[in-house]
Amino acid sequence: MSDTQKTLKQYAKEAKLRLKNGFWQDYKSNLDKQVEIAESTGVSPSKVKEYYSQRVYENIKNPDDDEESFYQKVKTLLDEEGEVSNAIGRLTDKKVYDSLSYDEKQRYSLKISERYLKAVERYKKENLIGIGQ
Repeated sequence: MSDTQKTLKQYAKEAKLRLKNGFWQDYKSNLDKQVEIAESTGVSPSKVKEYYSQRVYENIKNPDDDEESFYQKVKTLLDEEGEVSNAIGRLTDKKVYDSLSYDEKQRYSLKISERYLKAVERYKKENLIGIGQ
């Protein structure tokens, strides 16, 4: 269901579920820990807070586990080998790709490329402020 189709009642339900599951307590705990690490390594705590607030907004707006697992694949690739020239090919699901028409393959490759660039940007930002190392 897209954001434009959600009702106020659905948003309230999601917010209540986040409260019930301790989402905000976990957020505060993680934020405090990362701020401490940032301060001890000389990174600006405001950058860490800005990063975390952006991540929370993105996760609430679009809680997609698929994006997070894709990011973890990109992160592993970058950690182990750095930026490689064939990253899109490595991240492509061959079974899905082989089942597509020519036009669909083009769209699929473009989507993978966009997701990869977004993940690389997140990776660089996390490394800059010392998160996830």
